[in-house]
Amino acid sequence: MAVTKTQPAERIREAYHAGQRLFGENRVQEFAAKANALRDLRAAEWHMIGHLQTNKAAKTTELFCAVDSVDSLKLGEKLDSAARKLGNKLDVLIEVNVAGEAAKSGVAPDSPALDELLIAAPRLEALVFRGLMTIPPFTDDPEDARPYFGKLRELRDTIAARKLPAVAMDQLSMGMSHDFEVAIDEGSTCVRVGTAIFGTRSKA
Repeated sequence: MAVTKTQPAERIREAYHAGQRLFGENRVQEFAAKANALRDLRAAEWHMIGHLQTNKAAKTTELFCAVDSVDSLKLGEKLDSAARKLGNKLDVLIEVNVAGEAAKSGVAPDSPALDELLIAAPRLEALVFRGLMTIPPFTDDPEDARPYFGKLRELRDTIAARKLPAVAMDQLSMGMSHDFEVAIDEGSTCVRVGTAIFGTRSKA
């Protein structure tokens, strides 16, 4: 996944013409401002990967085909309601705060909030639960992220073994520009790469 936050439409178009099809954006308003300029890129798949407030659920379902950062049942319900109104299906990943960092969003691995989301999946009919996402603590050594990636993979396996209705666990979104090789080694199915594709981003 090419992470295109702060990147102008021209740079995104350049990546598309080079063969990139999967894109991730962190802010609804930022992507809304450039979505019209990218509307002709028919094969592009746009994912919301940043923290999402419930009051942006309706706009999110208009702009994106997937939300990879669902972190509460309340948000899931809002996205489901908005997607139903549009007659759309929305792929979702549950964001898990594996390290328990206070500054990061995501449900705790063994929390009631995670179980609530999983159990609610059958009634959230417009949402397609595909797997999990995490962002480990940033360190200079990519190997330091390995335990967190491993923990998410183990959590995925545990959930998959429960064979819950309307819950698939075929996606593990983990790894970014500096640690994606370790993430792939630990079972990632989607790495979110910005800097390694576009270079150091300028301030928005």
